[in-house]
Formats: sequence, structure tokens, C-alpha cells
Amino acid sequence: MAIYSEKVKAKVLPLLPVKDTVIFPAIPTSVEIFDQRALAALTAAKKDDANVFVITLTGDRSPSDVIGKVGVVCKVGSISHSSPQSAVAVLEGICRADFIDVKKNGDHDLASIACKMLRYEDDGVRSELLRRDILKLFEAYPRIIPNFSKELESAIRATKSPSMFSDLVASSVIFRNENKLTLLNEYDPVRRLELLPLLMESELVLLGEEAKIHKRTREAIEENQRDYYLREQLKVIKSELGEDEEYDEEIAEYMQKIADADLPDEVREKLVKETIKLSKQPYSSHESAVIRGYIDTCLELPWKKRTKDSLSVANARKILNADHDGIDDVKERILEFIAVKNLTPDIKNQIICLVGAPGVGKTSIGSSIARALGRKYVRVALGGVRDESDIRGHRKTYVGSMPGRIIAAINQAGVSNPLILLDEIDKLTRDSHGDPSSALLEVLDPDQNKSFRDHFIELPFDLSECMFIATANTLDTIPRPLLDRMEVIEMKSYSAREKLSIAKNHLIPKKLKAHGLTKKDLRIDDSAILGIIKSYTREAGVRNLEREIASICRKVARRIVEEPGIKKITVKASNLHEFLGGEKIIPEKISECDEIGVVNGLAYTDAGGDMLKVEVVSMPGSGKIELTGSLGEVMKESAKIALSIVRERASELGIESDFYKTKDIHIHFPEGAVPKDGPSAGVTLVCALISELGKYPARRDVAMTGEVSLRGKVLAIGGLREKSMAAYLAGVKRIFIPKDNARDIDKVDVSVRDNVEFVLCETVEDVIKGVLILPEKSADAENDSSIIPIISKVRPENLISMR
Repeated sequence: MAIYSEKVKAKVLPLLPVKDTVIFPAIPTSVEIFDQRALAALTAAKKDDANVFVITLTGDRSPSDVIGKVGVVCKVGSISHSSPQSAVAVLEGICRADFIDVKKNGDHDLASIACKMLRYEDDGVRSELLRRDILKLFEAYPRIIPNFSKELESAIRATKSPSMFSDLVASSVIFRNENKLTLLNEYDPVRRLELLPLLMESELVLLGEEAKIHKRTREAIEENQRDYYLREQLKVIKSELGEDEEYDEEIAEYMQKIADADLPDEVREKLVKETIKLSKQPYSSHESAVIRGYIDTCLELPWKKRTKDSLSVANARKILNADHDGIDDVKERILEFIAVKNLTPDIKNQIICLVGAPGVGKTSIGSSIARALGRKYVRVALGGVRDESDIRGHRKTYVGSMPGRIIAAINQAGVSNPLILLDEIDKLTRDSHGDPSSALLEVLDPDQNKSFRDHFIELPFDLSECMFIATANTLDTIPRPLLDRMEVIEMKSYSAREKLSIAKNHLIPKKLKAHGLTKKDLRIDDSAILGIIKSYTREAGVRNLEREIASICRKVARRIVEEPGIKKITVKASNLHEFLGGEKIIPEKISECDEIGVVNGLAYTDAGGDMLKVEVVSMPGSGKIELTGSLGEVMKESAKIALSIVRERASELGIESDFYKTKDIHIHFPEGAVPKDGPSAGVTLVCALISELGKYPARRDVAMTGEVSLRGKVLAIGGLREKSMAAYLAGVKRIFIPKDNARDIDKVDVSVRDNVEFVLCETVEDVIKGVLILPEKSADAENDSSIIPIISKVRPENLISMR
């Protein structure tokens, strides 16, 4: 067969994408449409009595993903709307066309297509031979597929046109969409006739295997029906012989348990119905096992059993202080709740979310709060949960079904008002089975959880008496509606003083006991503990500190076993390296002298605070800016703002006004492997740029933090407590902070407040004159614009000394 293109006609038609349905020319096909833009395209074509261009989408592909493929120009037949959002349309294919492009047109899309009008010259011999081969293969389909249409079989045998024959066979007996699309994309009818036998043979193999599976399934069902019939007969025979007394005793026992249990009326009524239903089932049937499991679970739940709250504020304070050092915000919130509970017993339980870095005590505080309140405590791990059924449970009709984690936690606690800790709520994920965070919306809403329905128990359970405490490392991954239902309390990182107290009061006694040691065997000096905190760990919490203490205990235990004469070992800062090796953390220190282009900035990380030396180097060039140090987009924008601030003030600062054209500038944040982002380095970048471009040394014993606006205003930042601690440990004597952060100074560790001066700044000028060592303005330079007029000493009213 010779094929040549006689004419290619370009058209623009409404685009109708269909999911997993392949339409062939000249064959009417019914299609269900759910997409609103597709419905609009269908309506537009019907209204204008025009055709539509239909393309097939598979998987998650969009129309733009199949540009270049072949679709079908179709005439729109009848349209019936099953609902306002869906419709069923009958489409009749007219011809194939190439999909060139797609563009939006109001509420629907338009497709640019190329219709190829092809003429074929055929001697008829090859196409007839291929047609006969296909008909031989076709004879196998009626044997495999039950109730195969006789009319369809006759129509296929009567069709002589190679093009019509190949399309009719493809639409009728090819079931896999990828095979159909292969045939649709082929314009040459003889080539389609060549492909059809190969595709039909592969699908016949699958159909044959499927038929065998259906046969075995049908036989198994018939066997189960036979077994059921025989068991029913056996049940009647046993009843006549009086041998079903044991089963009756089980039913009577369930009825007695239901009568004795303290249950709500709705629950009692439901369980009685289920027990009656159980009595009518064969003892060994699957349904009876499901009903037994359901009744047992419902009877185990503490529907009305609850503990009495301990409302002593003094006792609660004693327990919380004994179990945890620091975390005053959390303790105060719990004590406030107990105080209000004393005055208003009917107050709804609070839902609290504790947010903080790993190791700061979020999970452990939960058990302490439960002990302080006199409540049962149960922990629900939510990390990695991705199925809604994990929260709401599985319906009892499914094999292996069970209640969700919330009802399971209630059952585990044995009371209806426990403290439930929802651990790692920020680690929830989602998949095709639903969104577990959406299921938690009802659980954590005091107005809705009074009648929480688990899919397994199918009965309302009152969760309003429960106290929920959630924990998270970050709020970024928690959906907004869920976050709105919780009171967020941020748990700050521990200071060195707090870590020292935690180690002495909790970690060391715990590890001594775990390793079979006593205080007579090992003593860890305060200087050693501080040495571990400073040189062997860098964290917001105390987990690594606990590991290092455990490492010391192991080495001491080994020495005691190997050298029985040793009576007591004391670990001090001077011999700490003998137990833990060389220092793992090199503490950040201020420079030995004032440097040009190097300024001390402050950062807040998951491990607490950190001091970063921002380095700037300028060199002759064409005005290029290089930023290095694993910087995020926000920090890169801060660098651009800082550069604009310096350009605006260049003449006042004694900097060449065209430096942005004649110099290349490289800005670097050390520790390049650590990602950095955030706006609080704005003032640091401004001072570093001025120091380098003006060749003014920066004071080595000062540090700064603050976001800057394009007008040079210094804006508030977060994490002042952690940042100031890092500066203090590095040897900084003065910290420049935004004026709006004055309210946060009271939260700064007392050791920092006693040794560091805080300077409140409103504009970058306030920072520049306190950080950079600028030339004094002489009488001869009174009119010299290159001498900086904004320089003066730090204003006394901005200086806050906590000494």
C-alpha cells in the first residue's frame, strides 16, 4: 500500500480531554465527563453545532503533556446531565488529527489541530491476508468472554474497509488503553492491521488467565454456599439433639455483660441488637467472628469510667519542678489550667501544642502533666501516619478491622478522661487513603468531639473530657485549620545553666542507675558537665548530653571491672578528654583584633543560637555580587536590600558612589555546608559592606541582629534568647538589637544579662556608629562630604546594661 498526504488542514476546536477512554473514528462512544472545563467545551460545541477534539489522558497527565499525539475529531451527539457537575455524552468519531497546541478560551480550552486527509492506493491482497489472520484470532474471544455480542461479531466480519475494520476491532476487543492508543496514533490502516494480531495475542493470554481465575473463584463461592447449607442443616440437627447449649450460654453471657455494664442507652441498644444478630449466625462463620470482636471491643471501652482530677496547684508545681528544670511557660500554663478548674469545674479541657527543637522535653513533660493532674497518661505516635483510618478506625466489615488510634488510646488508658499525648503531629502525611490531619479536626474541636464516631464502633464517644497535648518540631507542616484548634506554646532551647541543672538532677542519677554505678563509684564535676555542653554537644535539648554522660559511665564501669582496686573516679574538665576523646565542637570565638569586612552576626538554628562572622571582600571589577554559604532566598534578598542601603548612603559614608559599577563584591557566610536563611542578618550585611567598602574596622567584641527595611529601619527578630547566649559564650560584650525586641530582654538568660550590654536600635545608623571604628571629624574636615556626618557615640538612652 502506498500512502501520501493529499491535504493537511489546520483547525481550532473546543478541547475535550477524557480519562482512560479511547475513541476511534466512525464509532459512537459514550463518555462520562466530570471536569468543569471539559463540560464547558462540550456545551460550547453543542451550542454552536460544532465538533470537538478529543484526546485521551492516562494517569496524572494534563493536555499539555500529550501535545504532538493523535486525537479524534468528534461530532457531539446526545448529552445527559447526571448532576450539575457531571454529564454523559455520546460522541461519534469523524477522523484522526494531530494535536498541535492548547490555549485557554474563557471557561474551556481550545485545541489547535492538523487534520490529515490521506488517499490510499491498495492492491487489496496484503490487507485481505491480514484481515483473515485477525478474524482467526477473533474466533477465540466468544469462547473466553461470556455473552459476547453476536451483532458485534457479525459487524466485524462484514466490514471490508481496512481502516474501518482495524478501528472497529481495536475498539471492540482491545482492552488495554496503551494498546488502543498505539493503534490510534497510527494513520496507516495496513500498519494497524499488522499491529492488531500482536496486540490481540498478548491480550488473549491475559484474558485466558483471567477466565481461569474467575472460574476458580466461582467454584470457591459455590463450595462456600454448599458448606453454609450443610452447616445450617447441622445446626438444626444439633438443636434437635440439644447440643447447641454452649452457643446459647455464650449469648446469655454477652446479654448479662451488657446488662451489668454502665453504658449509655444508645450503646446498650446497639449491643443488644448485635448480640441478637450473633445468635442467628453459624458459630464458626466469618460474620459471627466479626460480631464477637465488635461486642468485646465496645464492652471494654470505659464509656462512663473516669478519674478525679487533682486540683492542688502547690502539688502540681512540686511535681512539675521535680520532673523538669526550665520550661517555665509550659508549667505556668498547666498551673493556670488547674487554678481555673478549681473555680470553674465544667471548663472545657485545653488542647495544647508544644513546639520546639528535638530533645527539649516535649514528650516527657506529657507524663509529668498527667501525674500533676492525677490523670491516666497515654501516648499516640503520629509520625508517618498517612491513612485516615489510623485515626478514625476501619469499618468492622473489613478483614482485620480495628478501632482507630484515638479509641485504642482510650481503651488502653481504661478511663474516658485521660491525658492523650499526640506525639509528632507535624509528621503526619497523606496518601490516596485520605488525610489523617482532617480526621484530627473533629478530635481536637471541643464543640465536635463530644460525639466522636469511630468507624469501627459506629457509636458516639465523648472525647470532651480528654486533655490533648500535641508535640511538634515545626509549625510549617501542620495544616492551618488543625493549628487553629490548638494553643501553641514554644519550648525554647535550654541554656548552659539549665543543662547543668538537668544533668545534675536527672541525667547523671538516671545513667548511674542504668549502668550499675553509684555516687561512690563516679562523680562528675560541674566543670566537666559544662565542658561537655560547650565542647562535645551542640543542641537545643539534652539528648546528646545524655549520650556523652552514658559514654563516661560505660568507660568508668569498664575501669572498675578491669581494675578492682579503684574506689572512686572523679571526672573534671582537666581529664574529660580521657573519657570522651578530643573536643567534638570548636566553640565560636570573637576575633583577636578588629578586622575590616568581618562583622559578628547572630543566627537561630535548631541547635539553639550561633554566632556567624559575615565576611565581605571587594575587588576591582564590573559590579558583580557573589553570595556563598548555602544561603536561602530570604537571606539573598536581605543582601540585595543591604547593598541598596549602602548605595543610597555612599557619599555620607565616605564610599565611592560608583562602587557598584567598579567593584565586584563577594559576601560569604562561614560553615558553607549548613543551610542558612531568614531576614535577621540585614543589619550585619549592611555593616559588613560599609566596613569593606569604606575600609573601616569593625569592633570585634560586638554582635548584632535585626532585619532591615529598604529605608534603613531595623525591624524585630525572633530567637533573641538563643542568639544572645551564643554571643555571650563567644566573648561578645555588646549586642545591637531592634528596639521592638526590648520586651524580649527579660526572657534572656540571667548570666547573659549580667555580662552583656544590649543596645536598642531603630535605624541602621544606630548600628553603624556603634559597630564600626570610624574616623573622627576634625575642624578642617567640617565641610568635607567624604567624612561621615552620621557618626556619634551610642546614645545613652539606647544603652541597656544588665550588670
